[in-house]
Amino acid sequence: MTAPVFVFTPETVEPAGAADTAGPGSLLTLVGPEAHHAVSVRRLRPGERVDLVDGAGLRLVCEVTDAVAEGGRRERLAVRVAERLVEPQAVPRLALVQALAKGGRDEQAVETSTEVGADLIVPWSAERCVAVWRGVKAARGRQRWQAAAREAAKQARRARVPEIAELLTTAELTDWVRQVCRDGGTVLILHEEATRPVGDVVLSETRVGAAASEAAGTTEGDHQGGAGGAGEVPVLAVVVGPEGGISPAEVAALENAGATTVRLGPHVLRTASAGPVALAVLAQRAGLWG
Repeated sequence: MTAPVFVFTPETVEPAGAADTAGPGSLLTLVGPEAHHAVSVRRLRPGERVDLVDGAGLRLVCEVTDAVAEGGRRERLAVRVAERLVEPQAVPRLALVQALAKGGRDEQAVETSTEVGADLIVPWSAERCVAVWRGVKAARGRQRWQAAAREAAKQARRARVPEIAELLTTAELTDWVRQVCRDGGTVLILHEEATRPVGDVVLSETRVGAAASEAAGTTEGDHQGGAGGAGEVPVLAVVVGPEGGISPAEVAALENAGATTVRLGPHVLRTASAGPVALAVLAQRAGLWG
């Protein structure tokens, strides 16, 4: 069974700043909520393996040396680093543009897309959305999606936690699509009335080759703290509408910005499942699951 993953921050690793240079033999202590989960929920014990990740590609393969439960959520997990790995940013960068949905279906899409390999998730306030984020609710909604992505990344044993972007209106999404396409990316709109199957979309051979060469040639210097913006590497994105579908005006605006409308398959999927299924198909075709 693969080792459990815990996400650390500069504030939850002792000594302070030690994770920046930690290598084989380094001794670290994890504190905070992740340590509580490791010690009191997972009940890890000395000798067991754990992976500490920073959410931006750094993975410290560790062995537990001590697990201390002091009560009051003051647990401490002491580890010895066995290996330091820096996992490269996937090329292309998978992105999900997910319309807000009721009943937690949008969060479900975030979770499953993270497990599939999404690197960027963009909340979209589409014309037919029933759910609405305004003011403080927008900030809280984004925080919920980020928390869902973080937990899903741990479940999937990922070293990278997807970035949750700011909520976009349709006008803002149109500008985003235009910029992604200018930067050499691809944006696909999932629509049940489309005639072109998603499997017929041409993916550049150079992009598939870049994924392999990136994975093989990445060094410690390639590690970056943070998910970054859309222009760093080519983006391969899918746009998923709300329960009521994407309006004709929205489809036209996104197509004029450079997006391509495609059909996912013979059946109509829910808003919670359409994006993850499409990303899985594209990840396989792009060589990201090789």
